Amino acid sequence: MALLPILCFPDPRLHTVATPVAVVDVRIKTLIADLLQTMYDAKGIGLAATQVDVHERLIVIDVSEERDQPLVLINPQLVWASPERHLNEEGCLSVPGIYDGVERFDEVKVSALDADGVSRIIEADGLLAVCVQHEMDHLMGKVFVEYLSPLKRNRIKKKMLKALREEQR
Repeated sequence: MALLPILCFPDPRLHTVATPVAVVDVRIKTLIADLLQTMYDAKGIGLAATQVDVHERLIVIDVSEERDQPLVLINPQLVWASPERHLNEEGCLSVPGIYDGVERFDEVKVSALDADGVSRIIEADGLLAVCVQHEMDHLMGKVFVEYLSPLKRNRIKKKMLKALREEQR
């Protein structure tokens, strides 16, 4: 297992649309392990392959208190969403230190392959539903700040670029 570098907004690679995983093989299983290790190390609850510059439809999530219930979704597709939506405060490992409100469906059902390549339907509500939608956005090349007003988004972009410049000194 290896820790992978996480891309930070406004890196243009975060806007790459991911392609489907063709086969769940040793390479994908290694990537799953690396994504989980990277997510846990960064104290996150979800991570999409896009965020580590691998543009395949793969996400890992763990919203459990004990951080011991990893969920792997390969080639996830939204099959149902509740009509109810709520504003939830979100953060992102690709936009460290920034939190803001994003409206999401309260409940979703997602079809995906698990870590063994078995097709499953995942029913999610609460924090898990928010996380699934957030990570699936990454696979479509969308970062949560894009739901915010242009003014907020530009402020965040300037803040992130300033932090990057300071880090490179």
